[in-house]
Amino acid sequence: MKKIAALVLTAFFGIMVSEAQYNDSIRNSGSAKAVYLEVGGSGLVSINYDMRLTPTKDGFGFRAGVGGYSINQSRLIIVPLGLNYITSKNNRDYFEAGAGFSIVSNSKGEGEGPFRNNFGFLNLGYRKQPAEGGYFFKASLVPVFGKGFFWPYYAGVGFGYTF
Repeated sequence: MKKIAALVLTAFFGIMVSEAQYNDSIRNSGSAKAVYLEVGGSGLVSINYDMRLTPTKDGFGFRAGVGGYSINQSRLIIVPLGLNYITSKNNRDYFEAGAGFSIVSNSKGEGEGPFRNNFGFLNLGYRKQPAEGGYFFKASLVPVFGKGFFWPYYAGVGFGYTF
């Protein structure tokens, strides 16, 4: 499990470093990127990176993160990966829709329940993302589904920074 965690963290920070090395012409194109902490949602408690795949502040994008929890010698590492689409009329308040898959590493390898095994998720919500960068907020309805379960009213809240 330590190898998985190290691999995920290395990939996560590698993406962030390569993104930081974009040249100025790409940076000035307006593509939005965000780093945020999400509570609830697809990673329980997770740190995420989100960016647009288009040279604009809205449109299609992806998110990747790492999260989980540790309780009573049971540890879960959750890696949420997803695609999303955001749209806005004022370049500040966005509607977000997306779907993805969360990879779960369970230290005990036992138990039933929604977050003990890999699961899929949908994402429908609101995103406050300033046009010139700055503080980021999101609140989403995040239905989760997997082996033997479906939670249609699960939710998440995220706080971070857009650049």
